Amino acid sequence: MIIREEYLNWLIKLKDKHIIKVVSGVRRCGKSTLFTLYKNYLCENGVEEKQIISINFEDNKYNNLLDADVLHEYILNHICKDSMNYIFLDEVQNVKNFEKCVNSLFLNENLDIYITGSNSYMLSGELATFLTGRYMQINMLPLSFKEFFSVSKDKNELKEYERYVEVGGFPYLIYLDNDTELIRNYLDGIYNTVLLKDVISRNKKKDVMILYSVIKFLFDNIGRLVSINKISDTLKSNGRSNSINTIESYVSALLDSYIIYRVSRYDIRGKEYLKTGDKYYLCDVGLRYYLLGGIERKDAGRVLENIIFLELKRRGYEIFIGKNDDKEVDFVVRNKDGVKYIQVCLTARDEKTFEREISALDTIKDHNPKYLITLDYDKATYNGIKQISAIDFLLGRENI
Repeated sequence: MIIREEYLNWLIKLKDKHIIKVVSGVRRCGKSTLFTLYKNYLCENGVEEKQIISINFEDNKYNNLLDADVLHEYILNHICKDSMNYIFLDEVQNVKNFEKCVNSLFLNENLDIYITGSNSYMLSGELATFLTGRYMQINMLPLSFKEFFSVSKDKNELKEYERYVEVGGFPYLIYLDNDTELIRNYLDGIYNTVLLKDVISRNKKKDVMILYSVIKFLFDNIGRLVSINKISDTLKSNGRSNSINTIESYVSALLDSYIIYRVSRYDIRGKEYLKTGDKYYLCDVGLRYYLLGGIERKDAGRVLENIIFLELKRRGYEIFIGKNDDKEVDFVVRNKDGVKYIQVCLTARDEKTFEREISALDTIKDHNPKYLITLDYDKATYNGIKQISAIDFLLGRENI
């Protein structure tokens, strides 16, 4: 079992704090396993099993608790009255009106509440209204390349990177012994579960073929500027009539399921956020390989860009796409230390490619740090722009 340290430490830091802990993320990214790791930690640090109530609402044996009132009564009837209790509600969005139950439980000082969900629906509408200021959220992603590589038998970094691109980082895949057929079947299960449970049934989507077309378009266009109009026009040109509202609702549902992320643009010179021309990235590149087949060379740079995006997200950066006059900067990122500019490309050893990538950064006139990240192992500095290896960055040997 891989110890997901950044997520586990987040839970440990918030232990016994009177605030609801919410772990969100795409299905099968490891949320339930994280709860198992954390419950083991509690038991190893003085918490008795009778103080822990753990319910996974995807387990049929808890079907009788899918009513919020019944769940509320069940928990209060099973807690220890004279000690702290740790309440784990896994995939809680399956409980109708769960937010009212959680809100009422929160009123008890001796309940430390932890919930997970695979749809951002759980943090919108009623939940946000009921629990404003009462919860903290962390978004969980599939395995990083560093986590993936830590359990790889082959320690050839570039070879394992290529395997990571093909199979992705869903944790259970590490137990399938590189069996291509088993891996494909497992990814097929994740893909269809997300669609059936988190997109189609929850959002009552009727035209499944349009939804599949939207997904395929977004998977095929990671790292490219995309608009709802462009998706609609492309589908119409392929013979699939649709409306803008339909496409918009499907994209919103996919965002809610955490299978894709949207990144907006930022005008570096004008220092303002732009309302048009977003980019979309996947929660896991293995799903793209599964759906679209092999990665062509021309796609490899955008796949690397997607992987770097996920790593930046893991490290807590606020992320935008940069626009500097007519040039594009792949990522403008910001955290407590300030702003940084990042350009990503597969290789910068070709002179024309190097000049194109560098020029987007070189024309930025402020003094924020600038980085060029490539799959080359080359390291250099050009006019204040630091070139670093993507592998070194992903494995934590190089920081920004």
